[in-house]
Amino acid sequence: MFTGIIRTLGRVTRFARTAEGARLGIELASLGEEAAYRESICVNGACLTVAERAGGECLFDVVEETLSRTTLGELRVGDRVIIEPALRVGDPLGGHFVLGHVDGIGTIENIRQSGGSSELIFRVSQTILEEIVPKGSIAVDGISLTVAALADQSFACAIVPTTLDETTLGFRRPGDKVNIETDILGKHVFRALRGSAEAGSITLDMLRRTGFA
Repeated sequence: MFTGIIRTLGRVTRFARTAEGARLGIELASLGEEAAYRESICVNGACLTVAERAGGECLFDVVEETLSRTTLGELRVGDRVIIEPALRVGDPLGGHFVLGHVDGIGTIENIRQSGGSSELIFRVSQTILEEIVPKGSIAVDGISLTVAALADQSFACAIVPTTLDETTLGFRRPGDKVNIETDILGKHVFRALRGSAEAGSITLDMLRRTGFA
């Protein structure tokens, strides 16, 4: 589990296709010494397991399922990636609970400048859009963000200068693809309510019994 508060940017050192998927190498800078064998690391929003470590470089085996559902299959040597180590007991929770289980790929539709900050518009599928609420939390490439607005096919997030400076969002452009993970708490609520709606039983009593009211 992660929080969406980014620790550092890594750099891709190798990317080689294998029979099972791909072998990905990332230079983790100072975090490389902290990453132990089999430890979970969030890379651009996707939870990966350290398969091997050599100094500050960590190697990950990425299965085909992950490659097909995320943007990791498009990485190239030299690309910068967002890195966050797993949350430990006692660590501050500055963002929100991020699992590193990507729901789908979104596309940056537009970037609007407003003073020193920016507003990024992300186009996503209807399935993902249904699990997003205004002012709720969402992870974009593993970054914990707040949803500023919703539209028919997209959502917007206001990005503060610190986030622009310390993540890859500072050099993203319209048309770039990003990994999207919706809030796990919202998913549970959405699924529970959808199931009740299909059964025709959304009542105040049901909401109280299930803890939503």
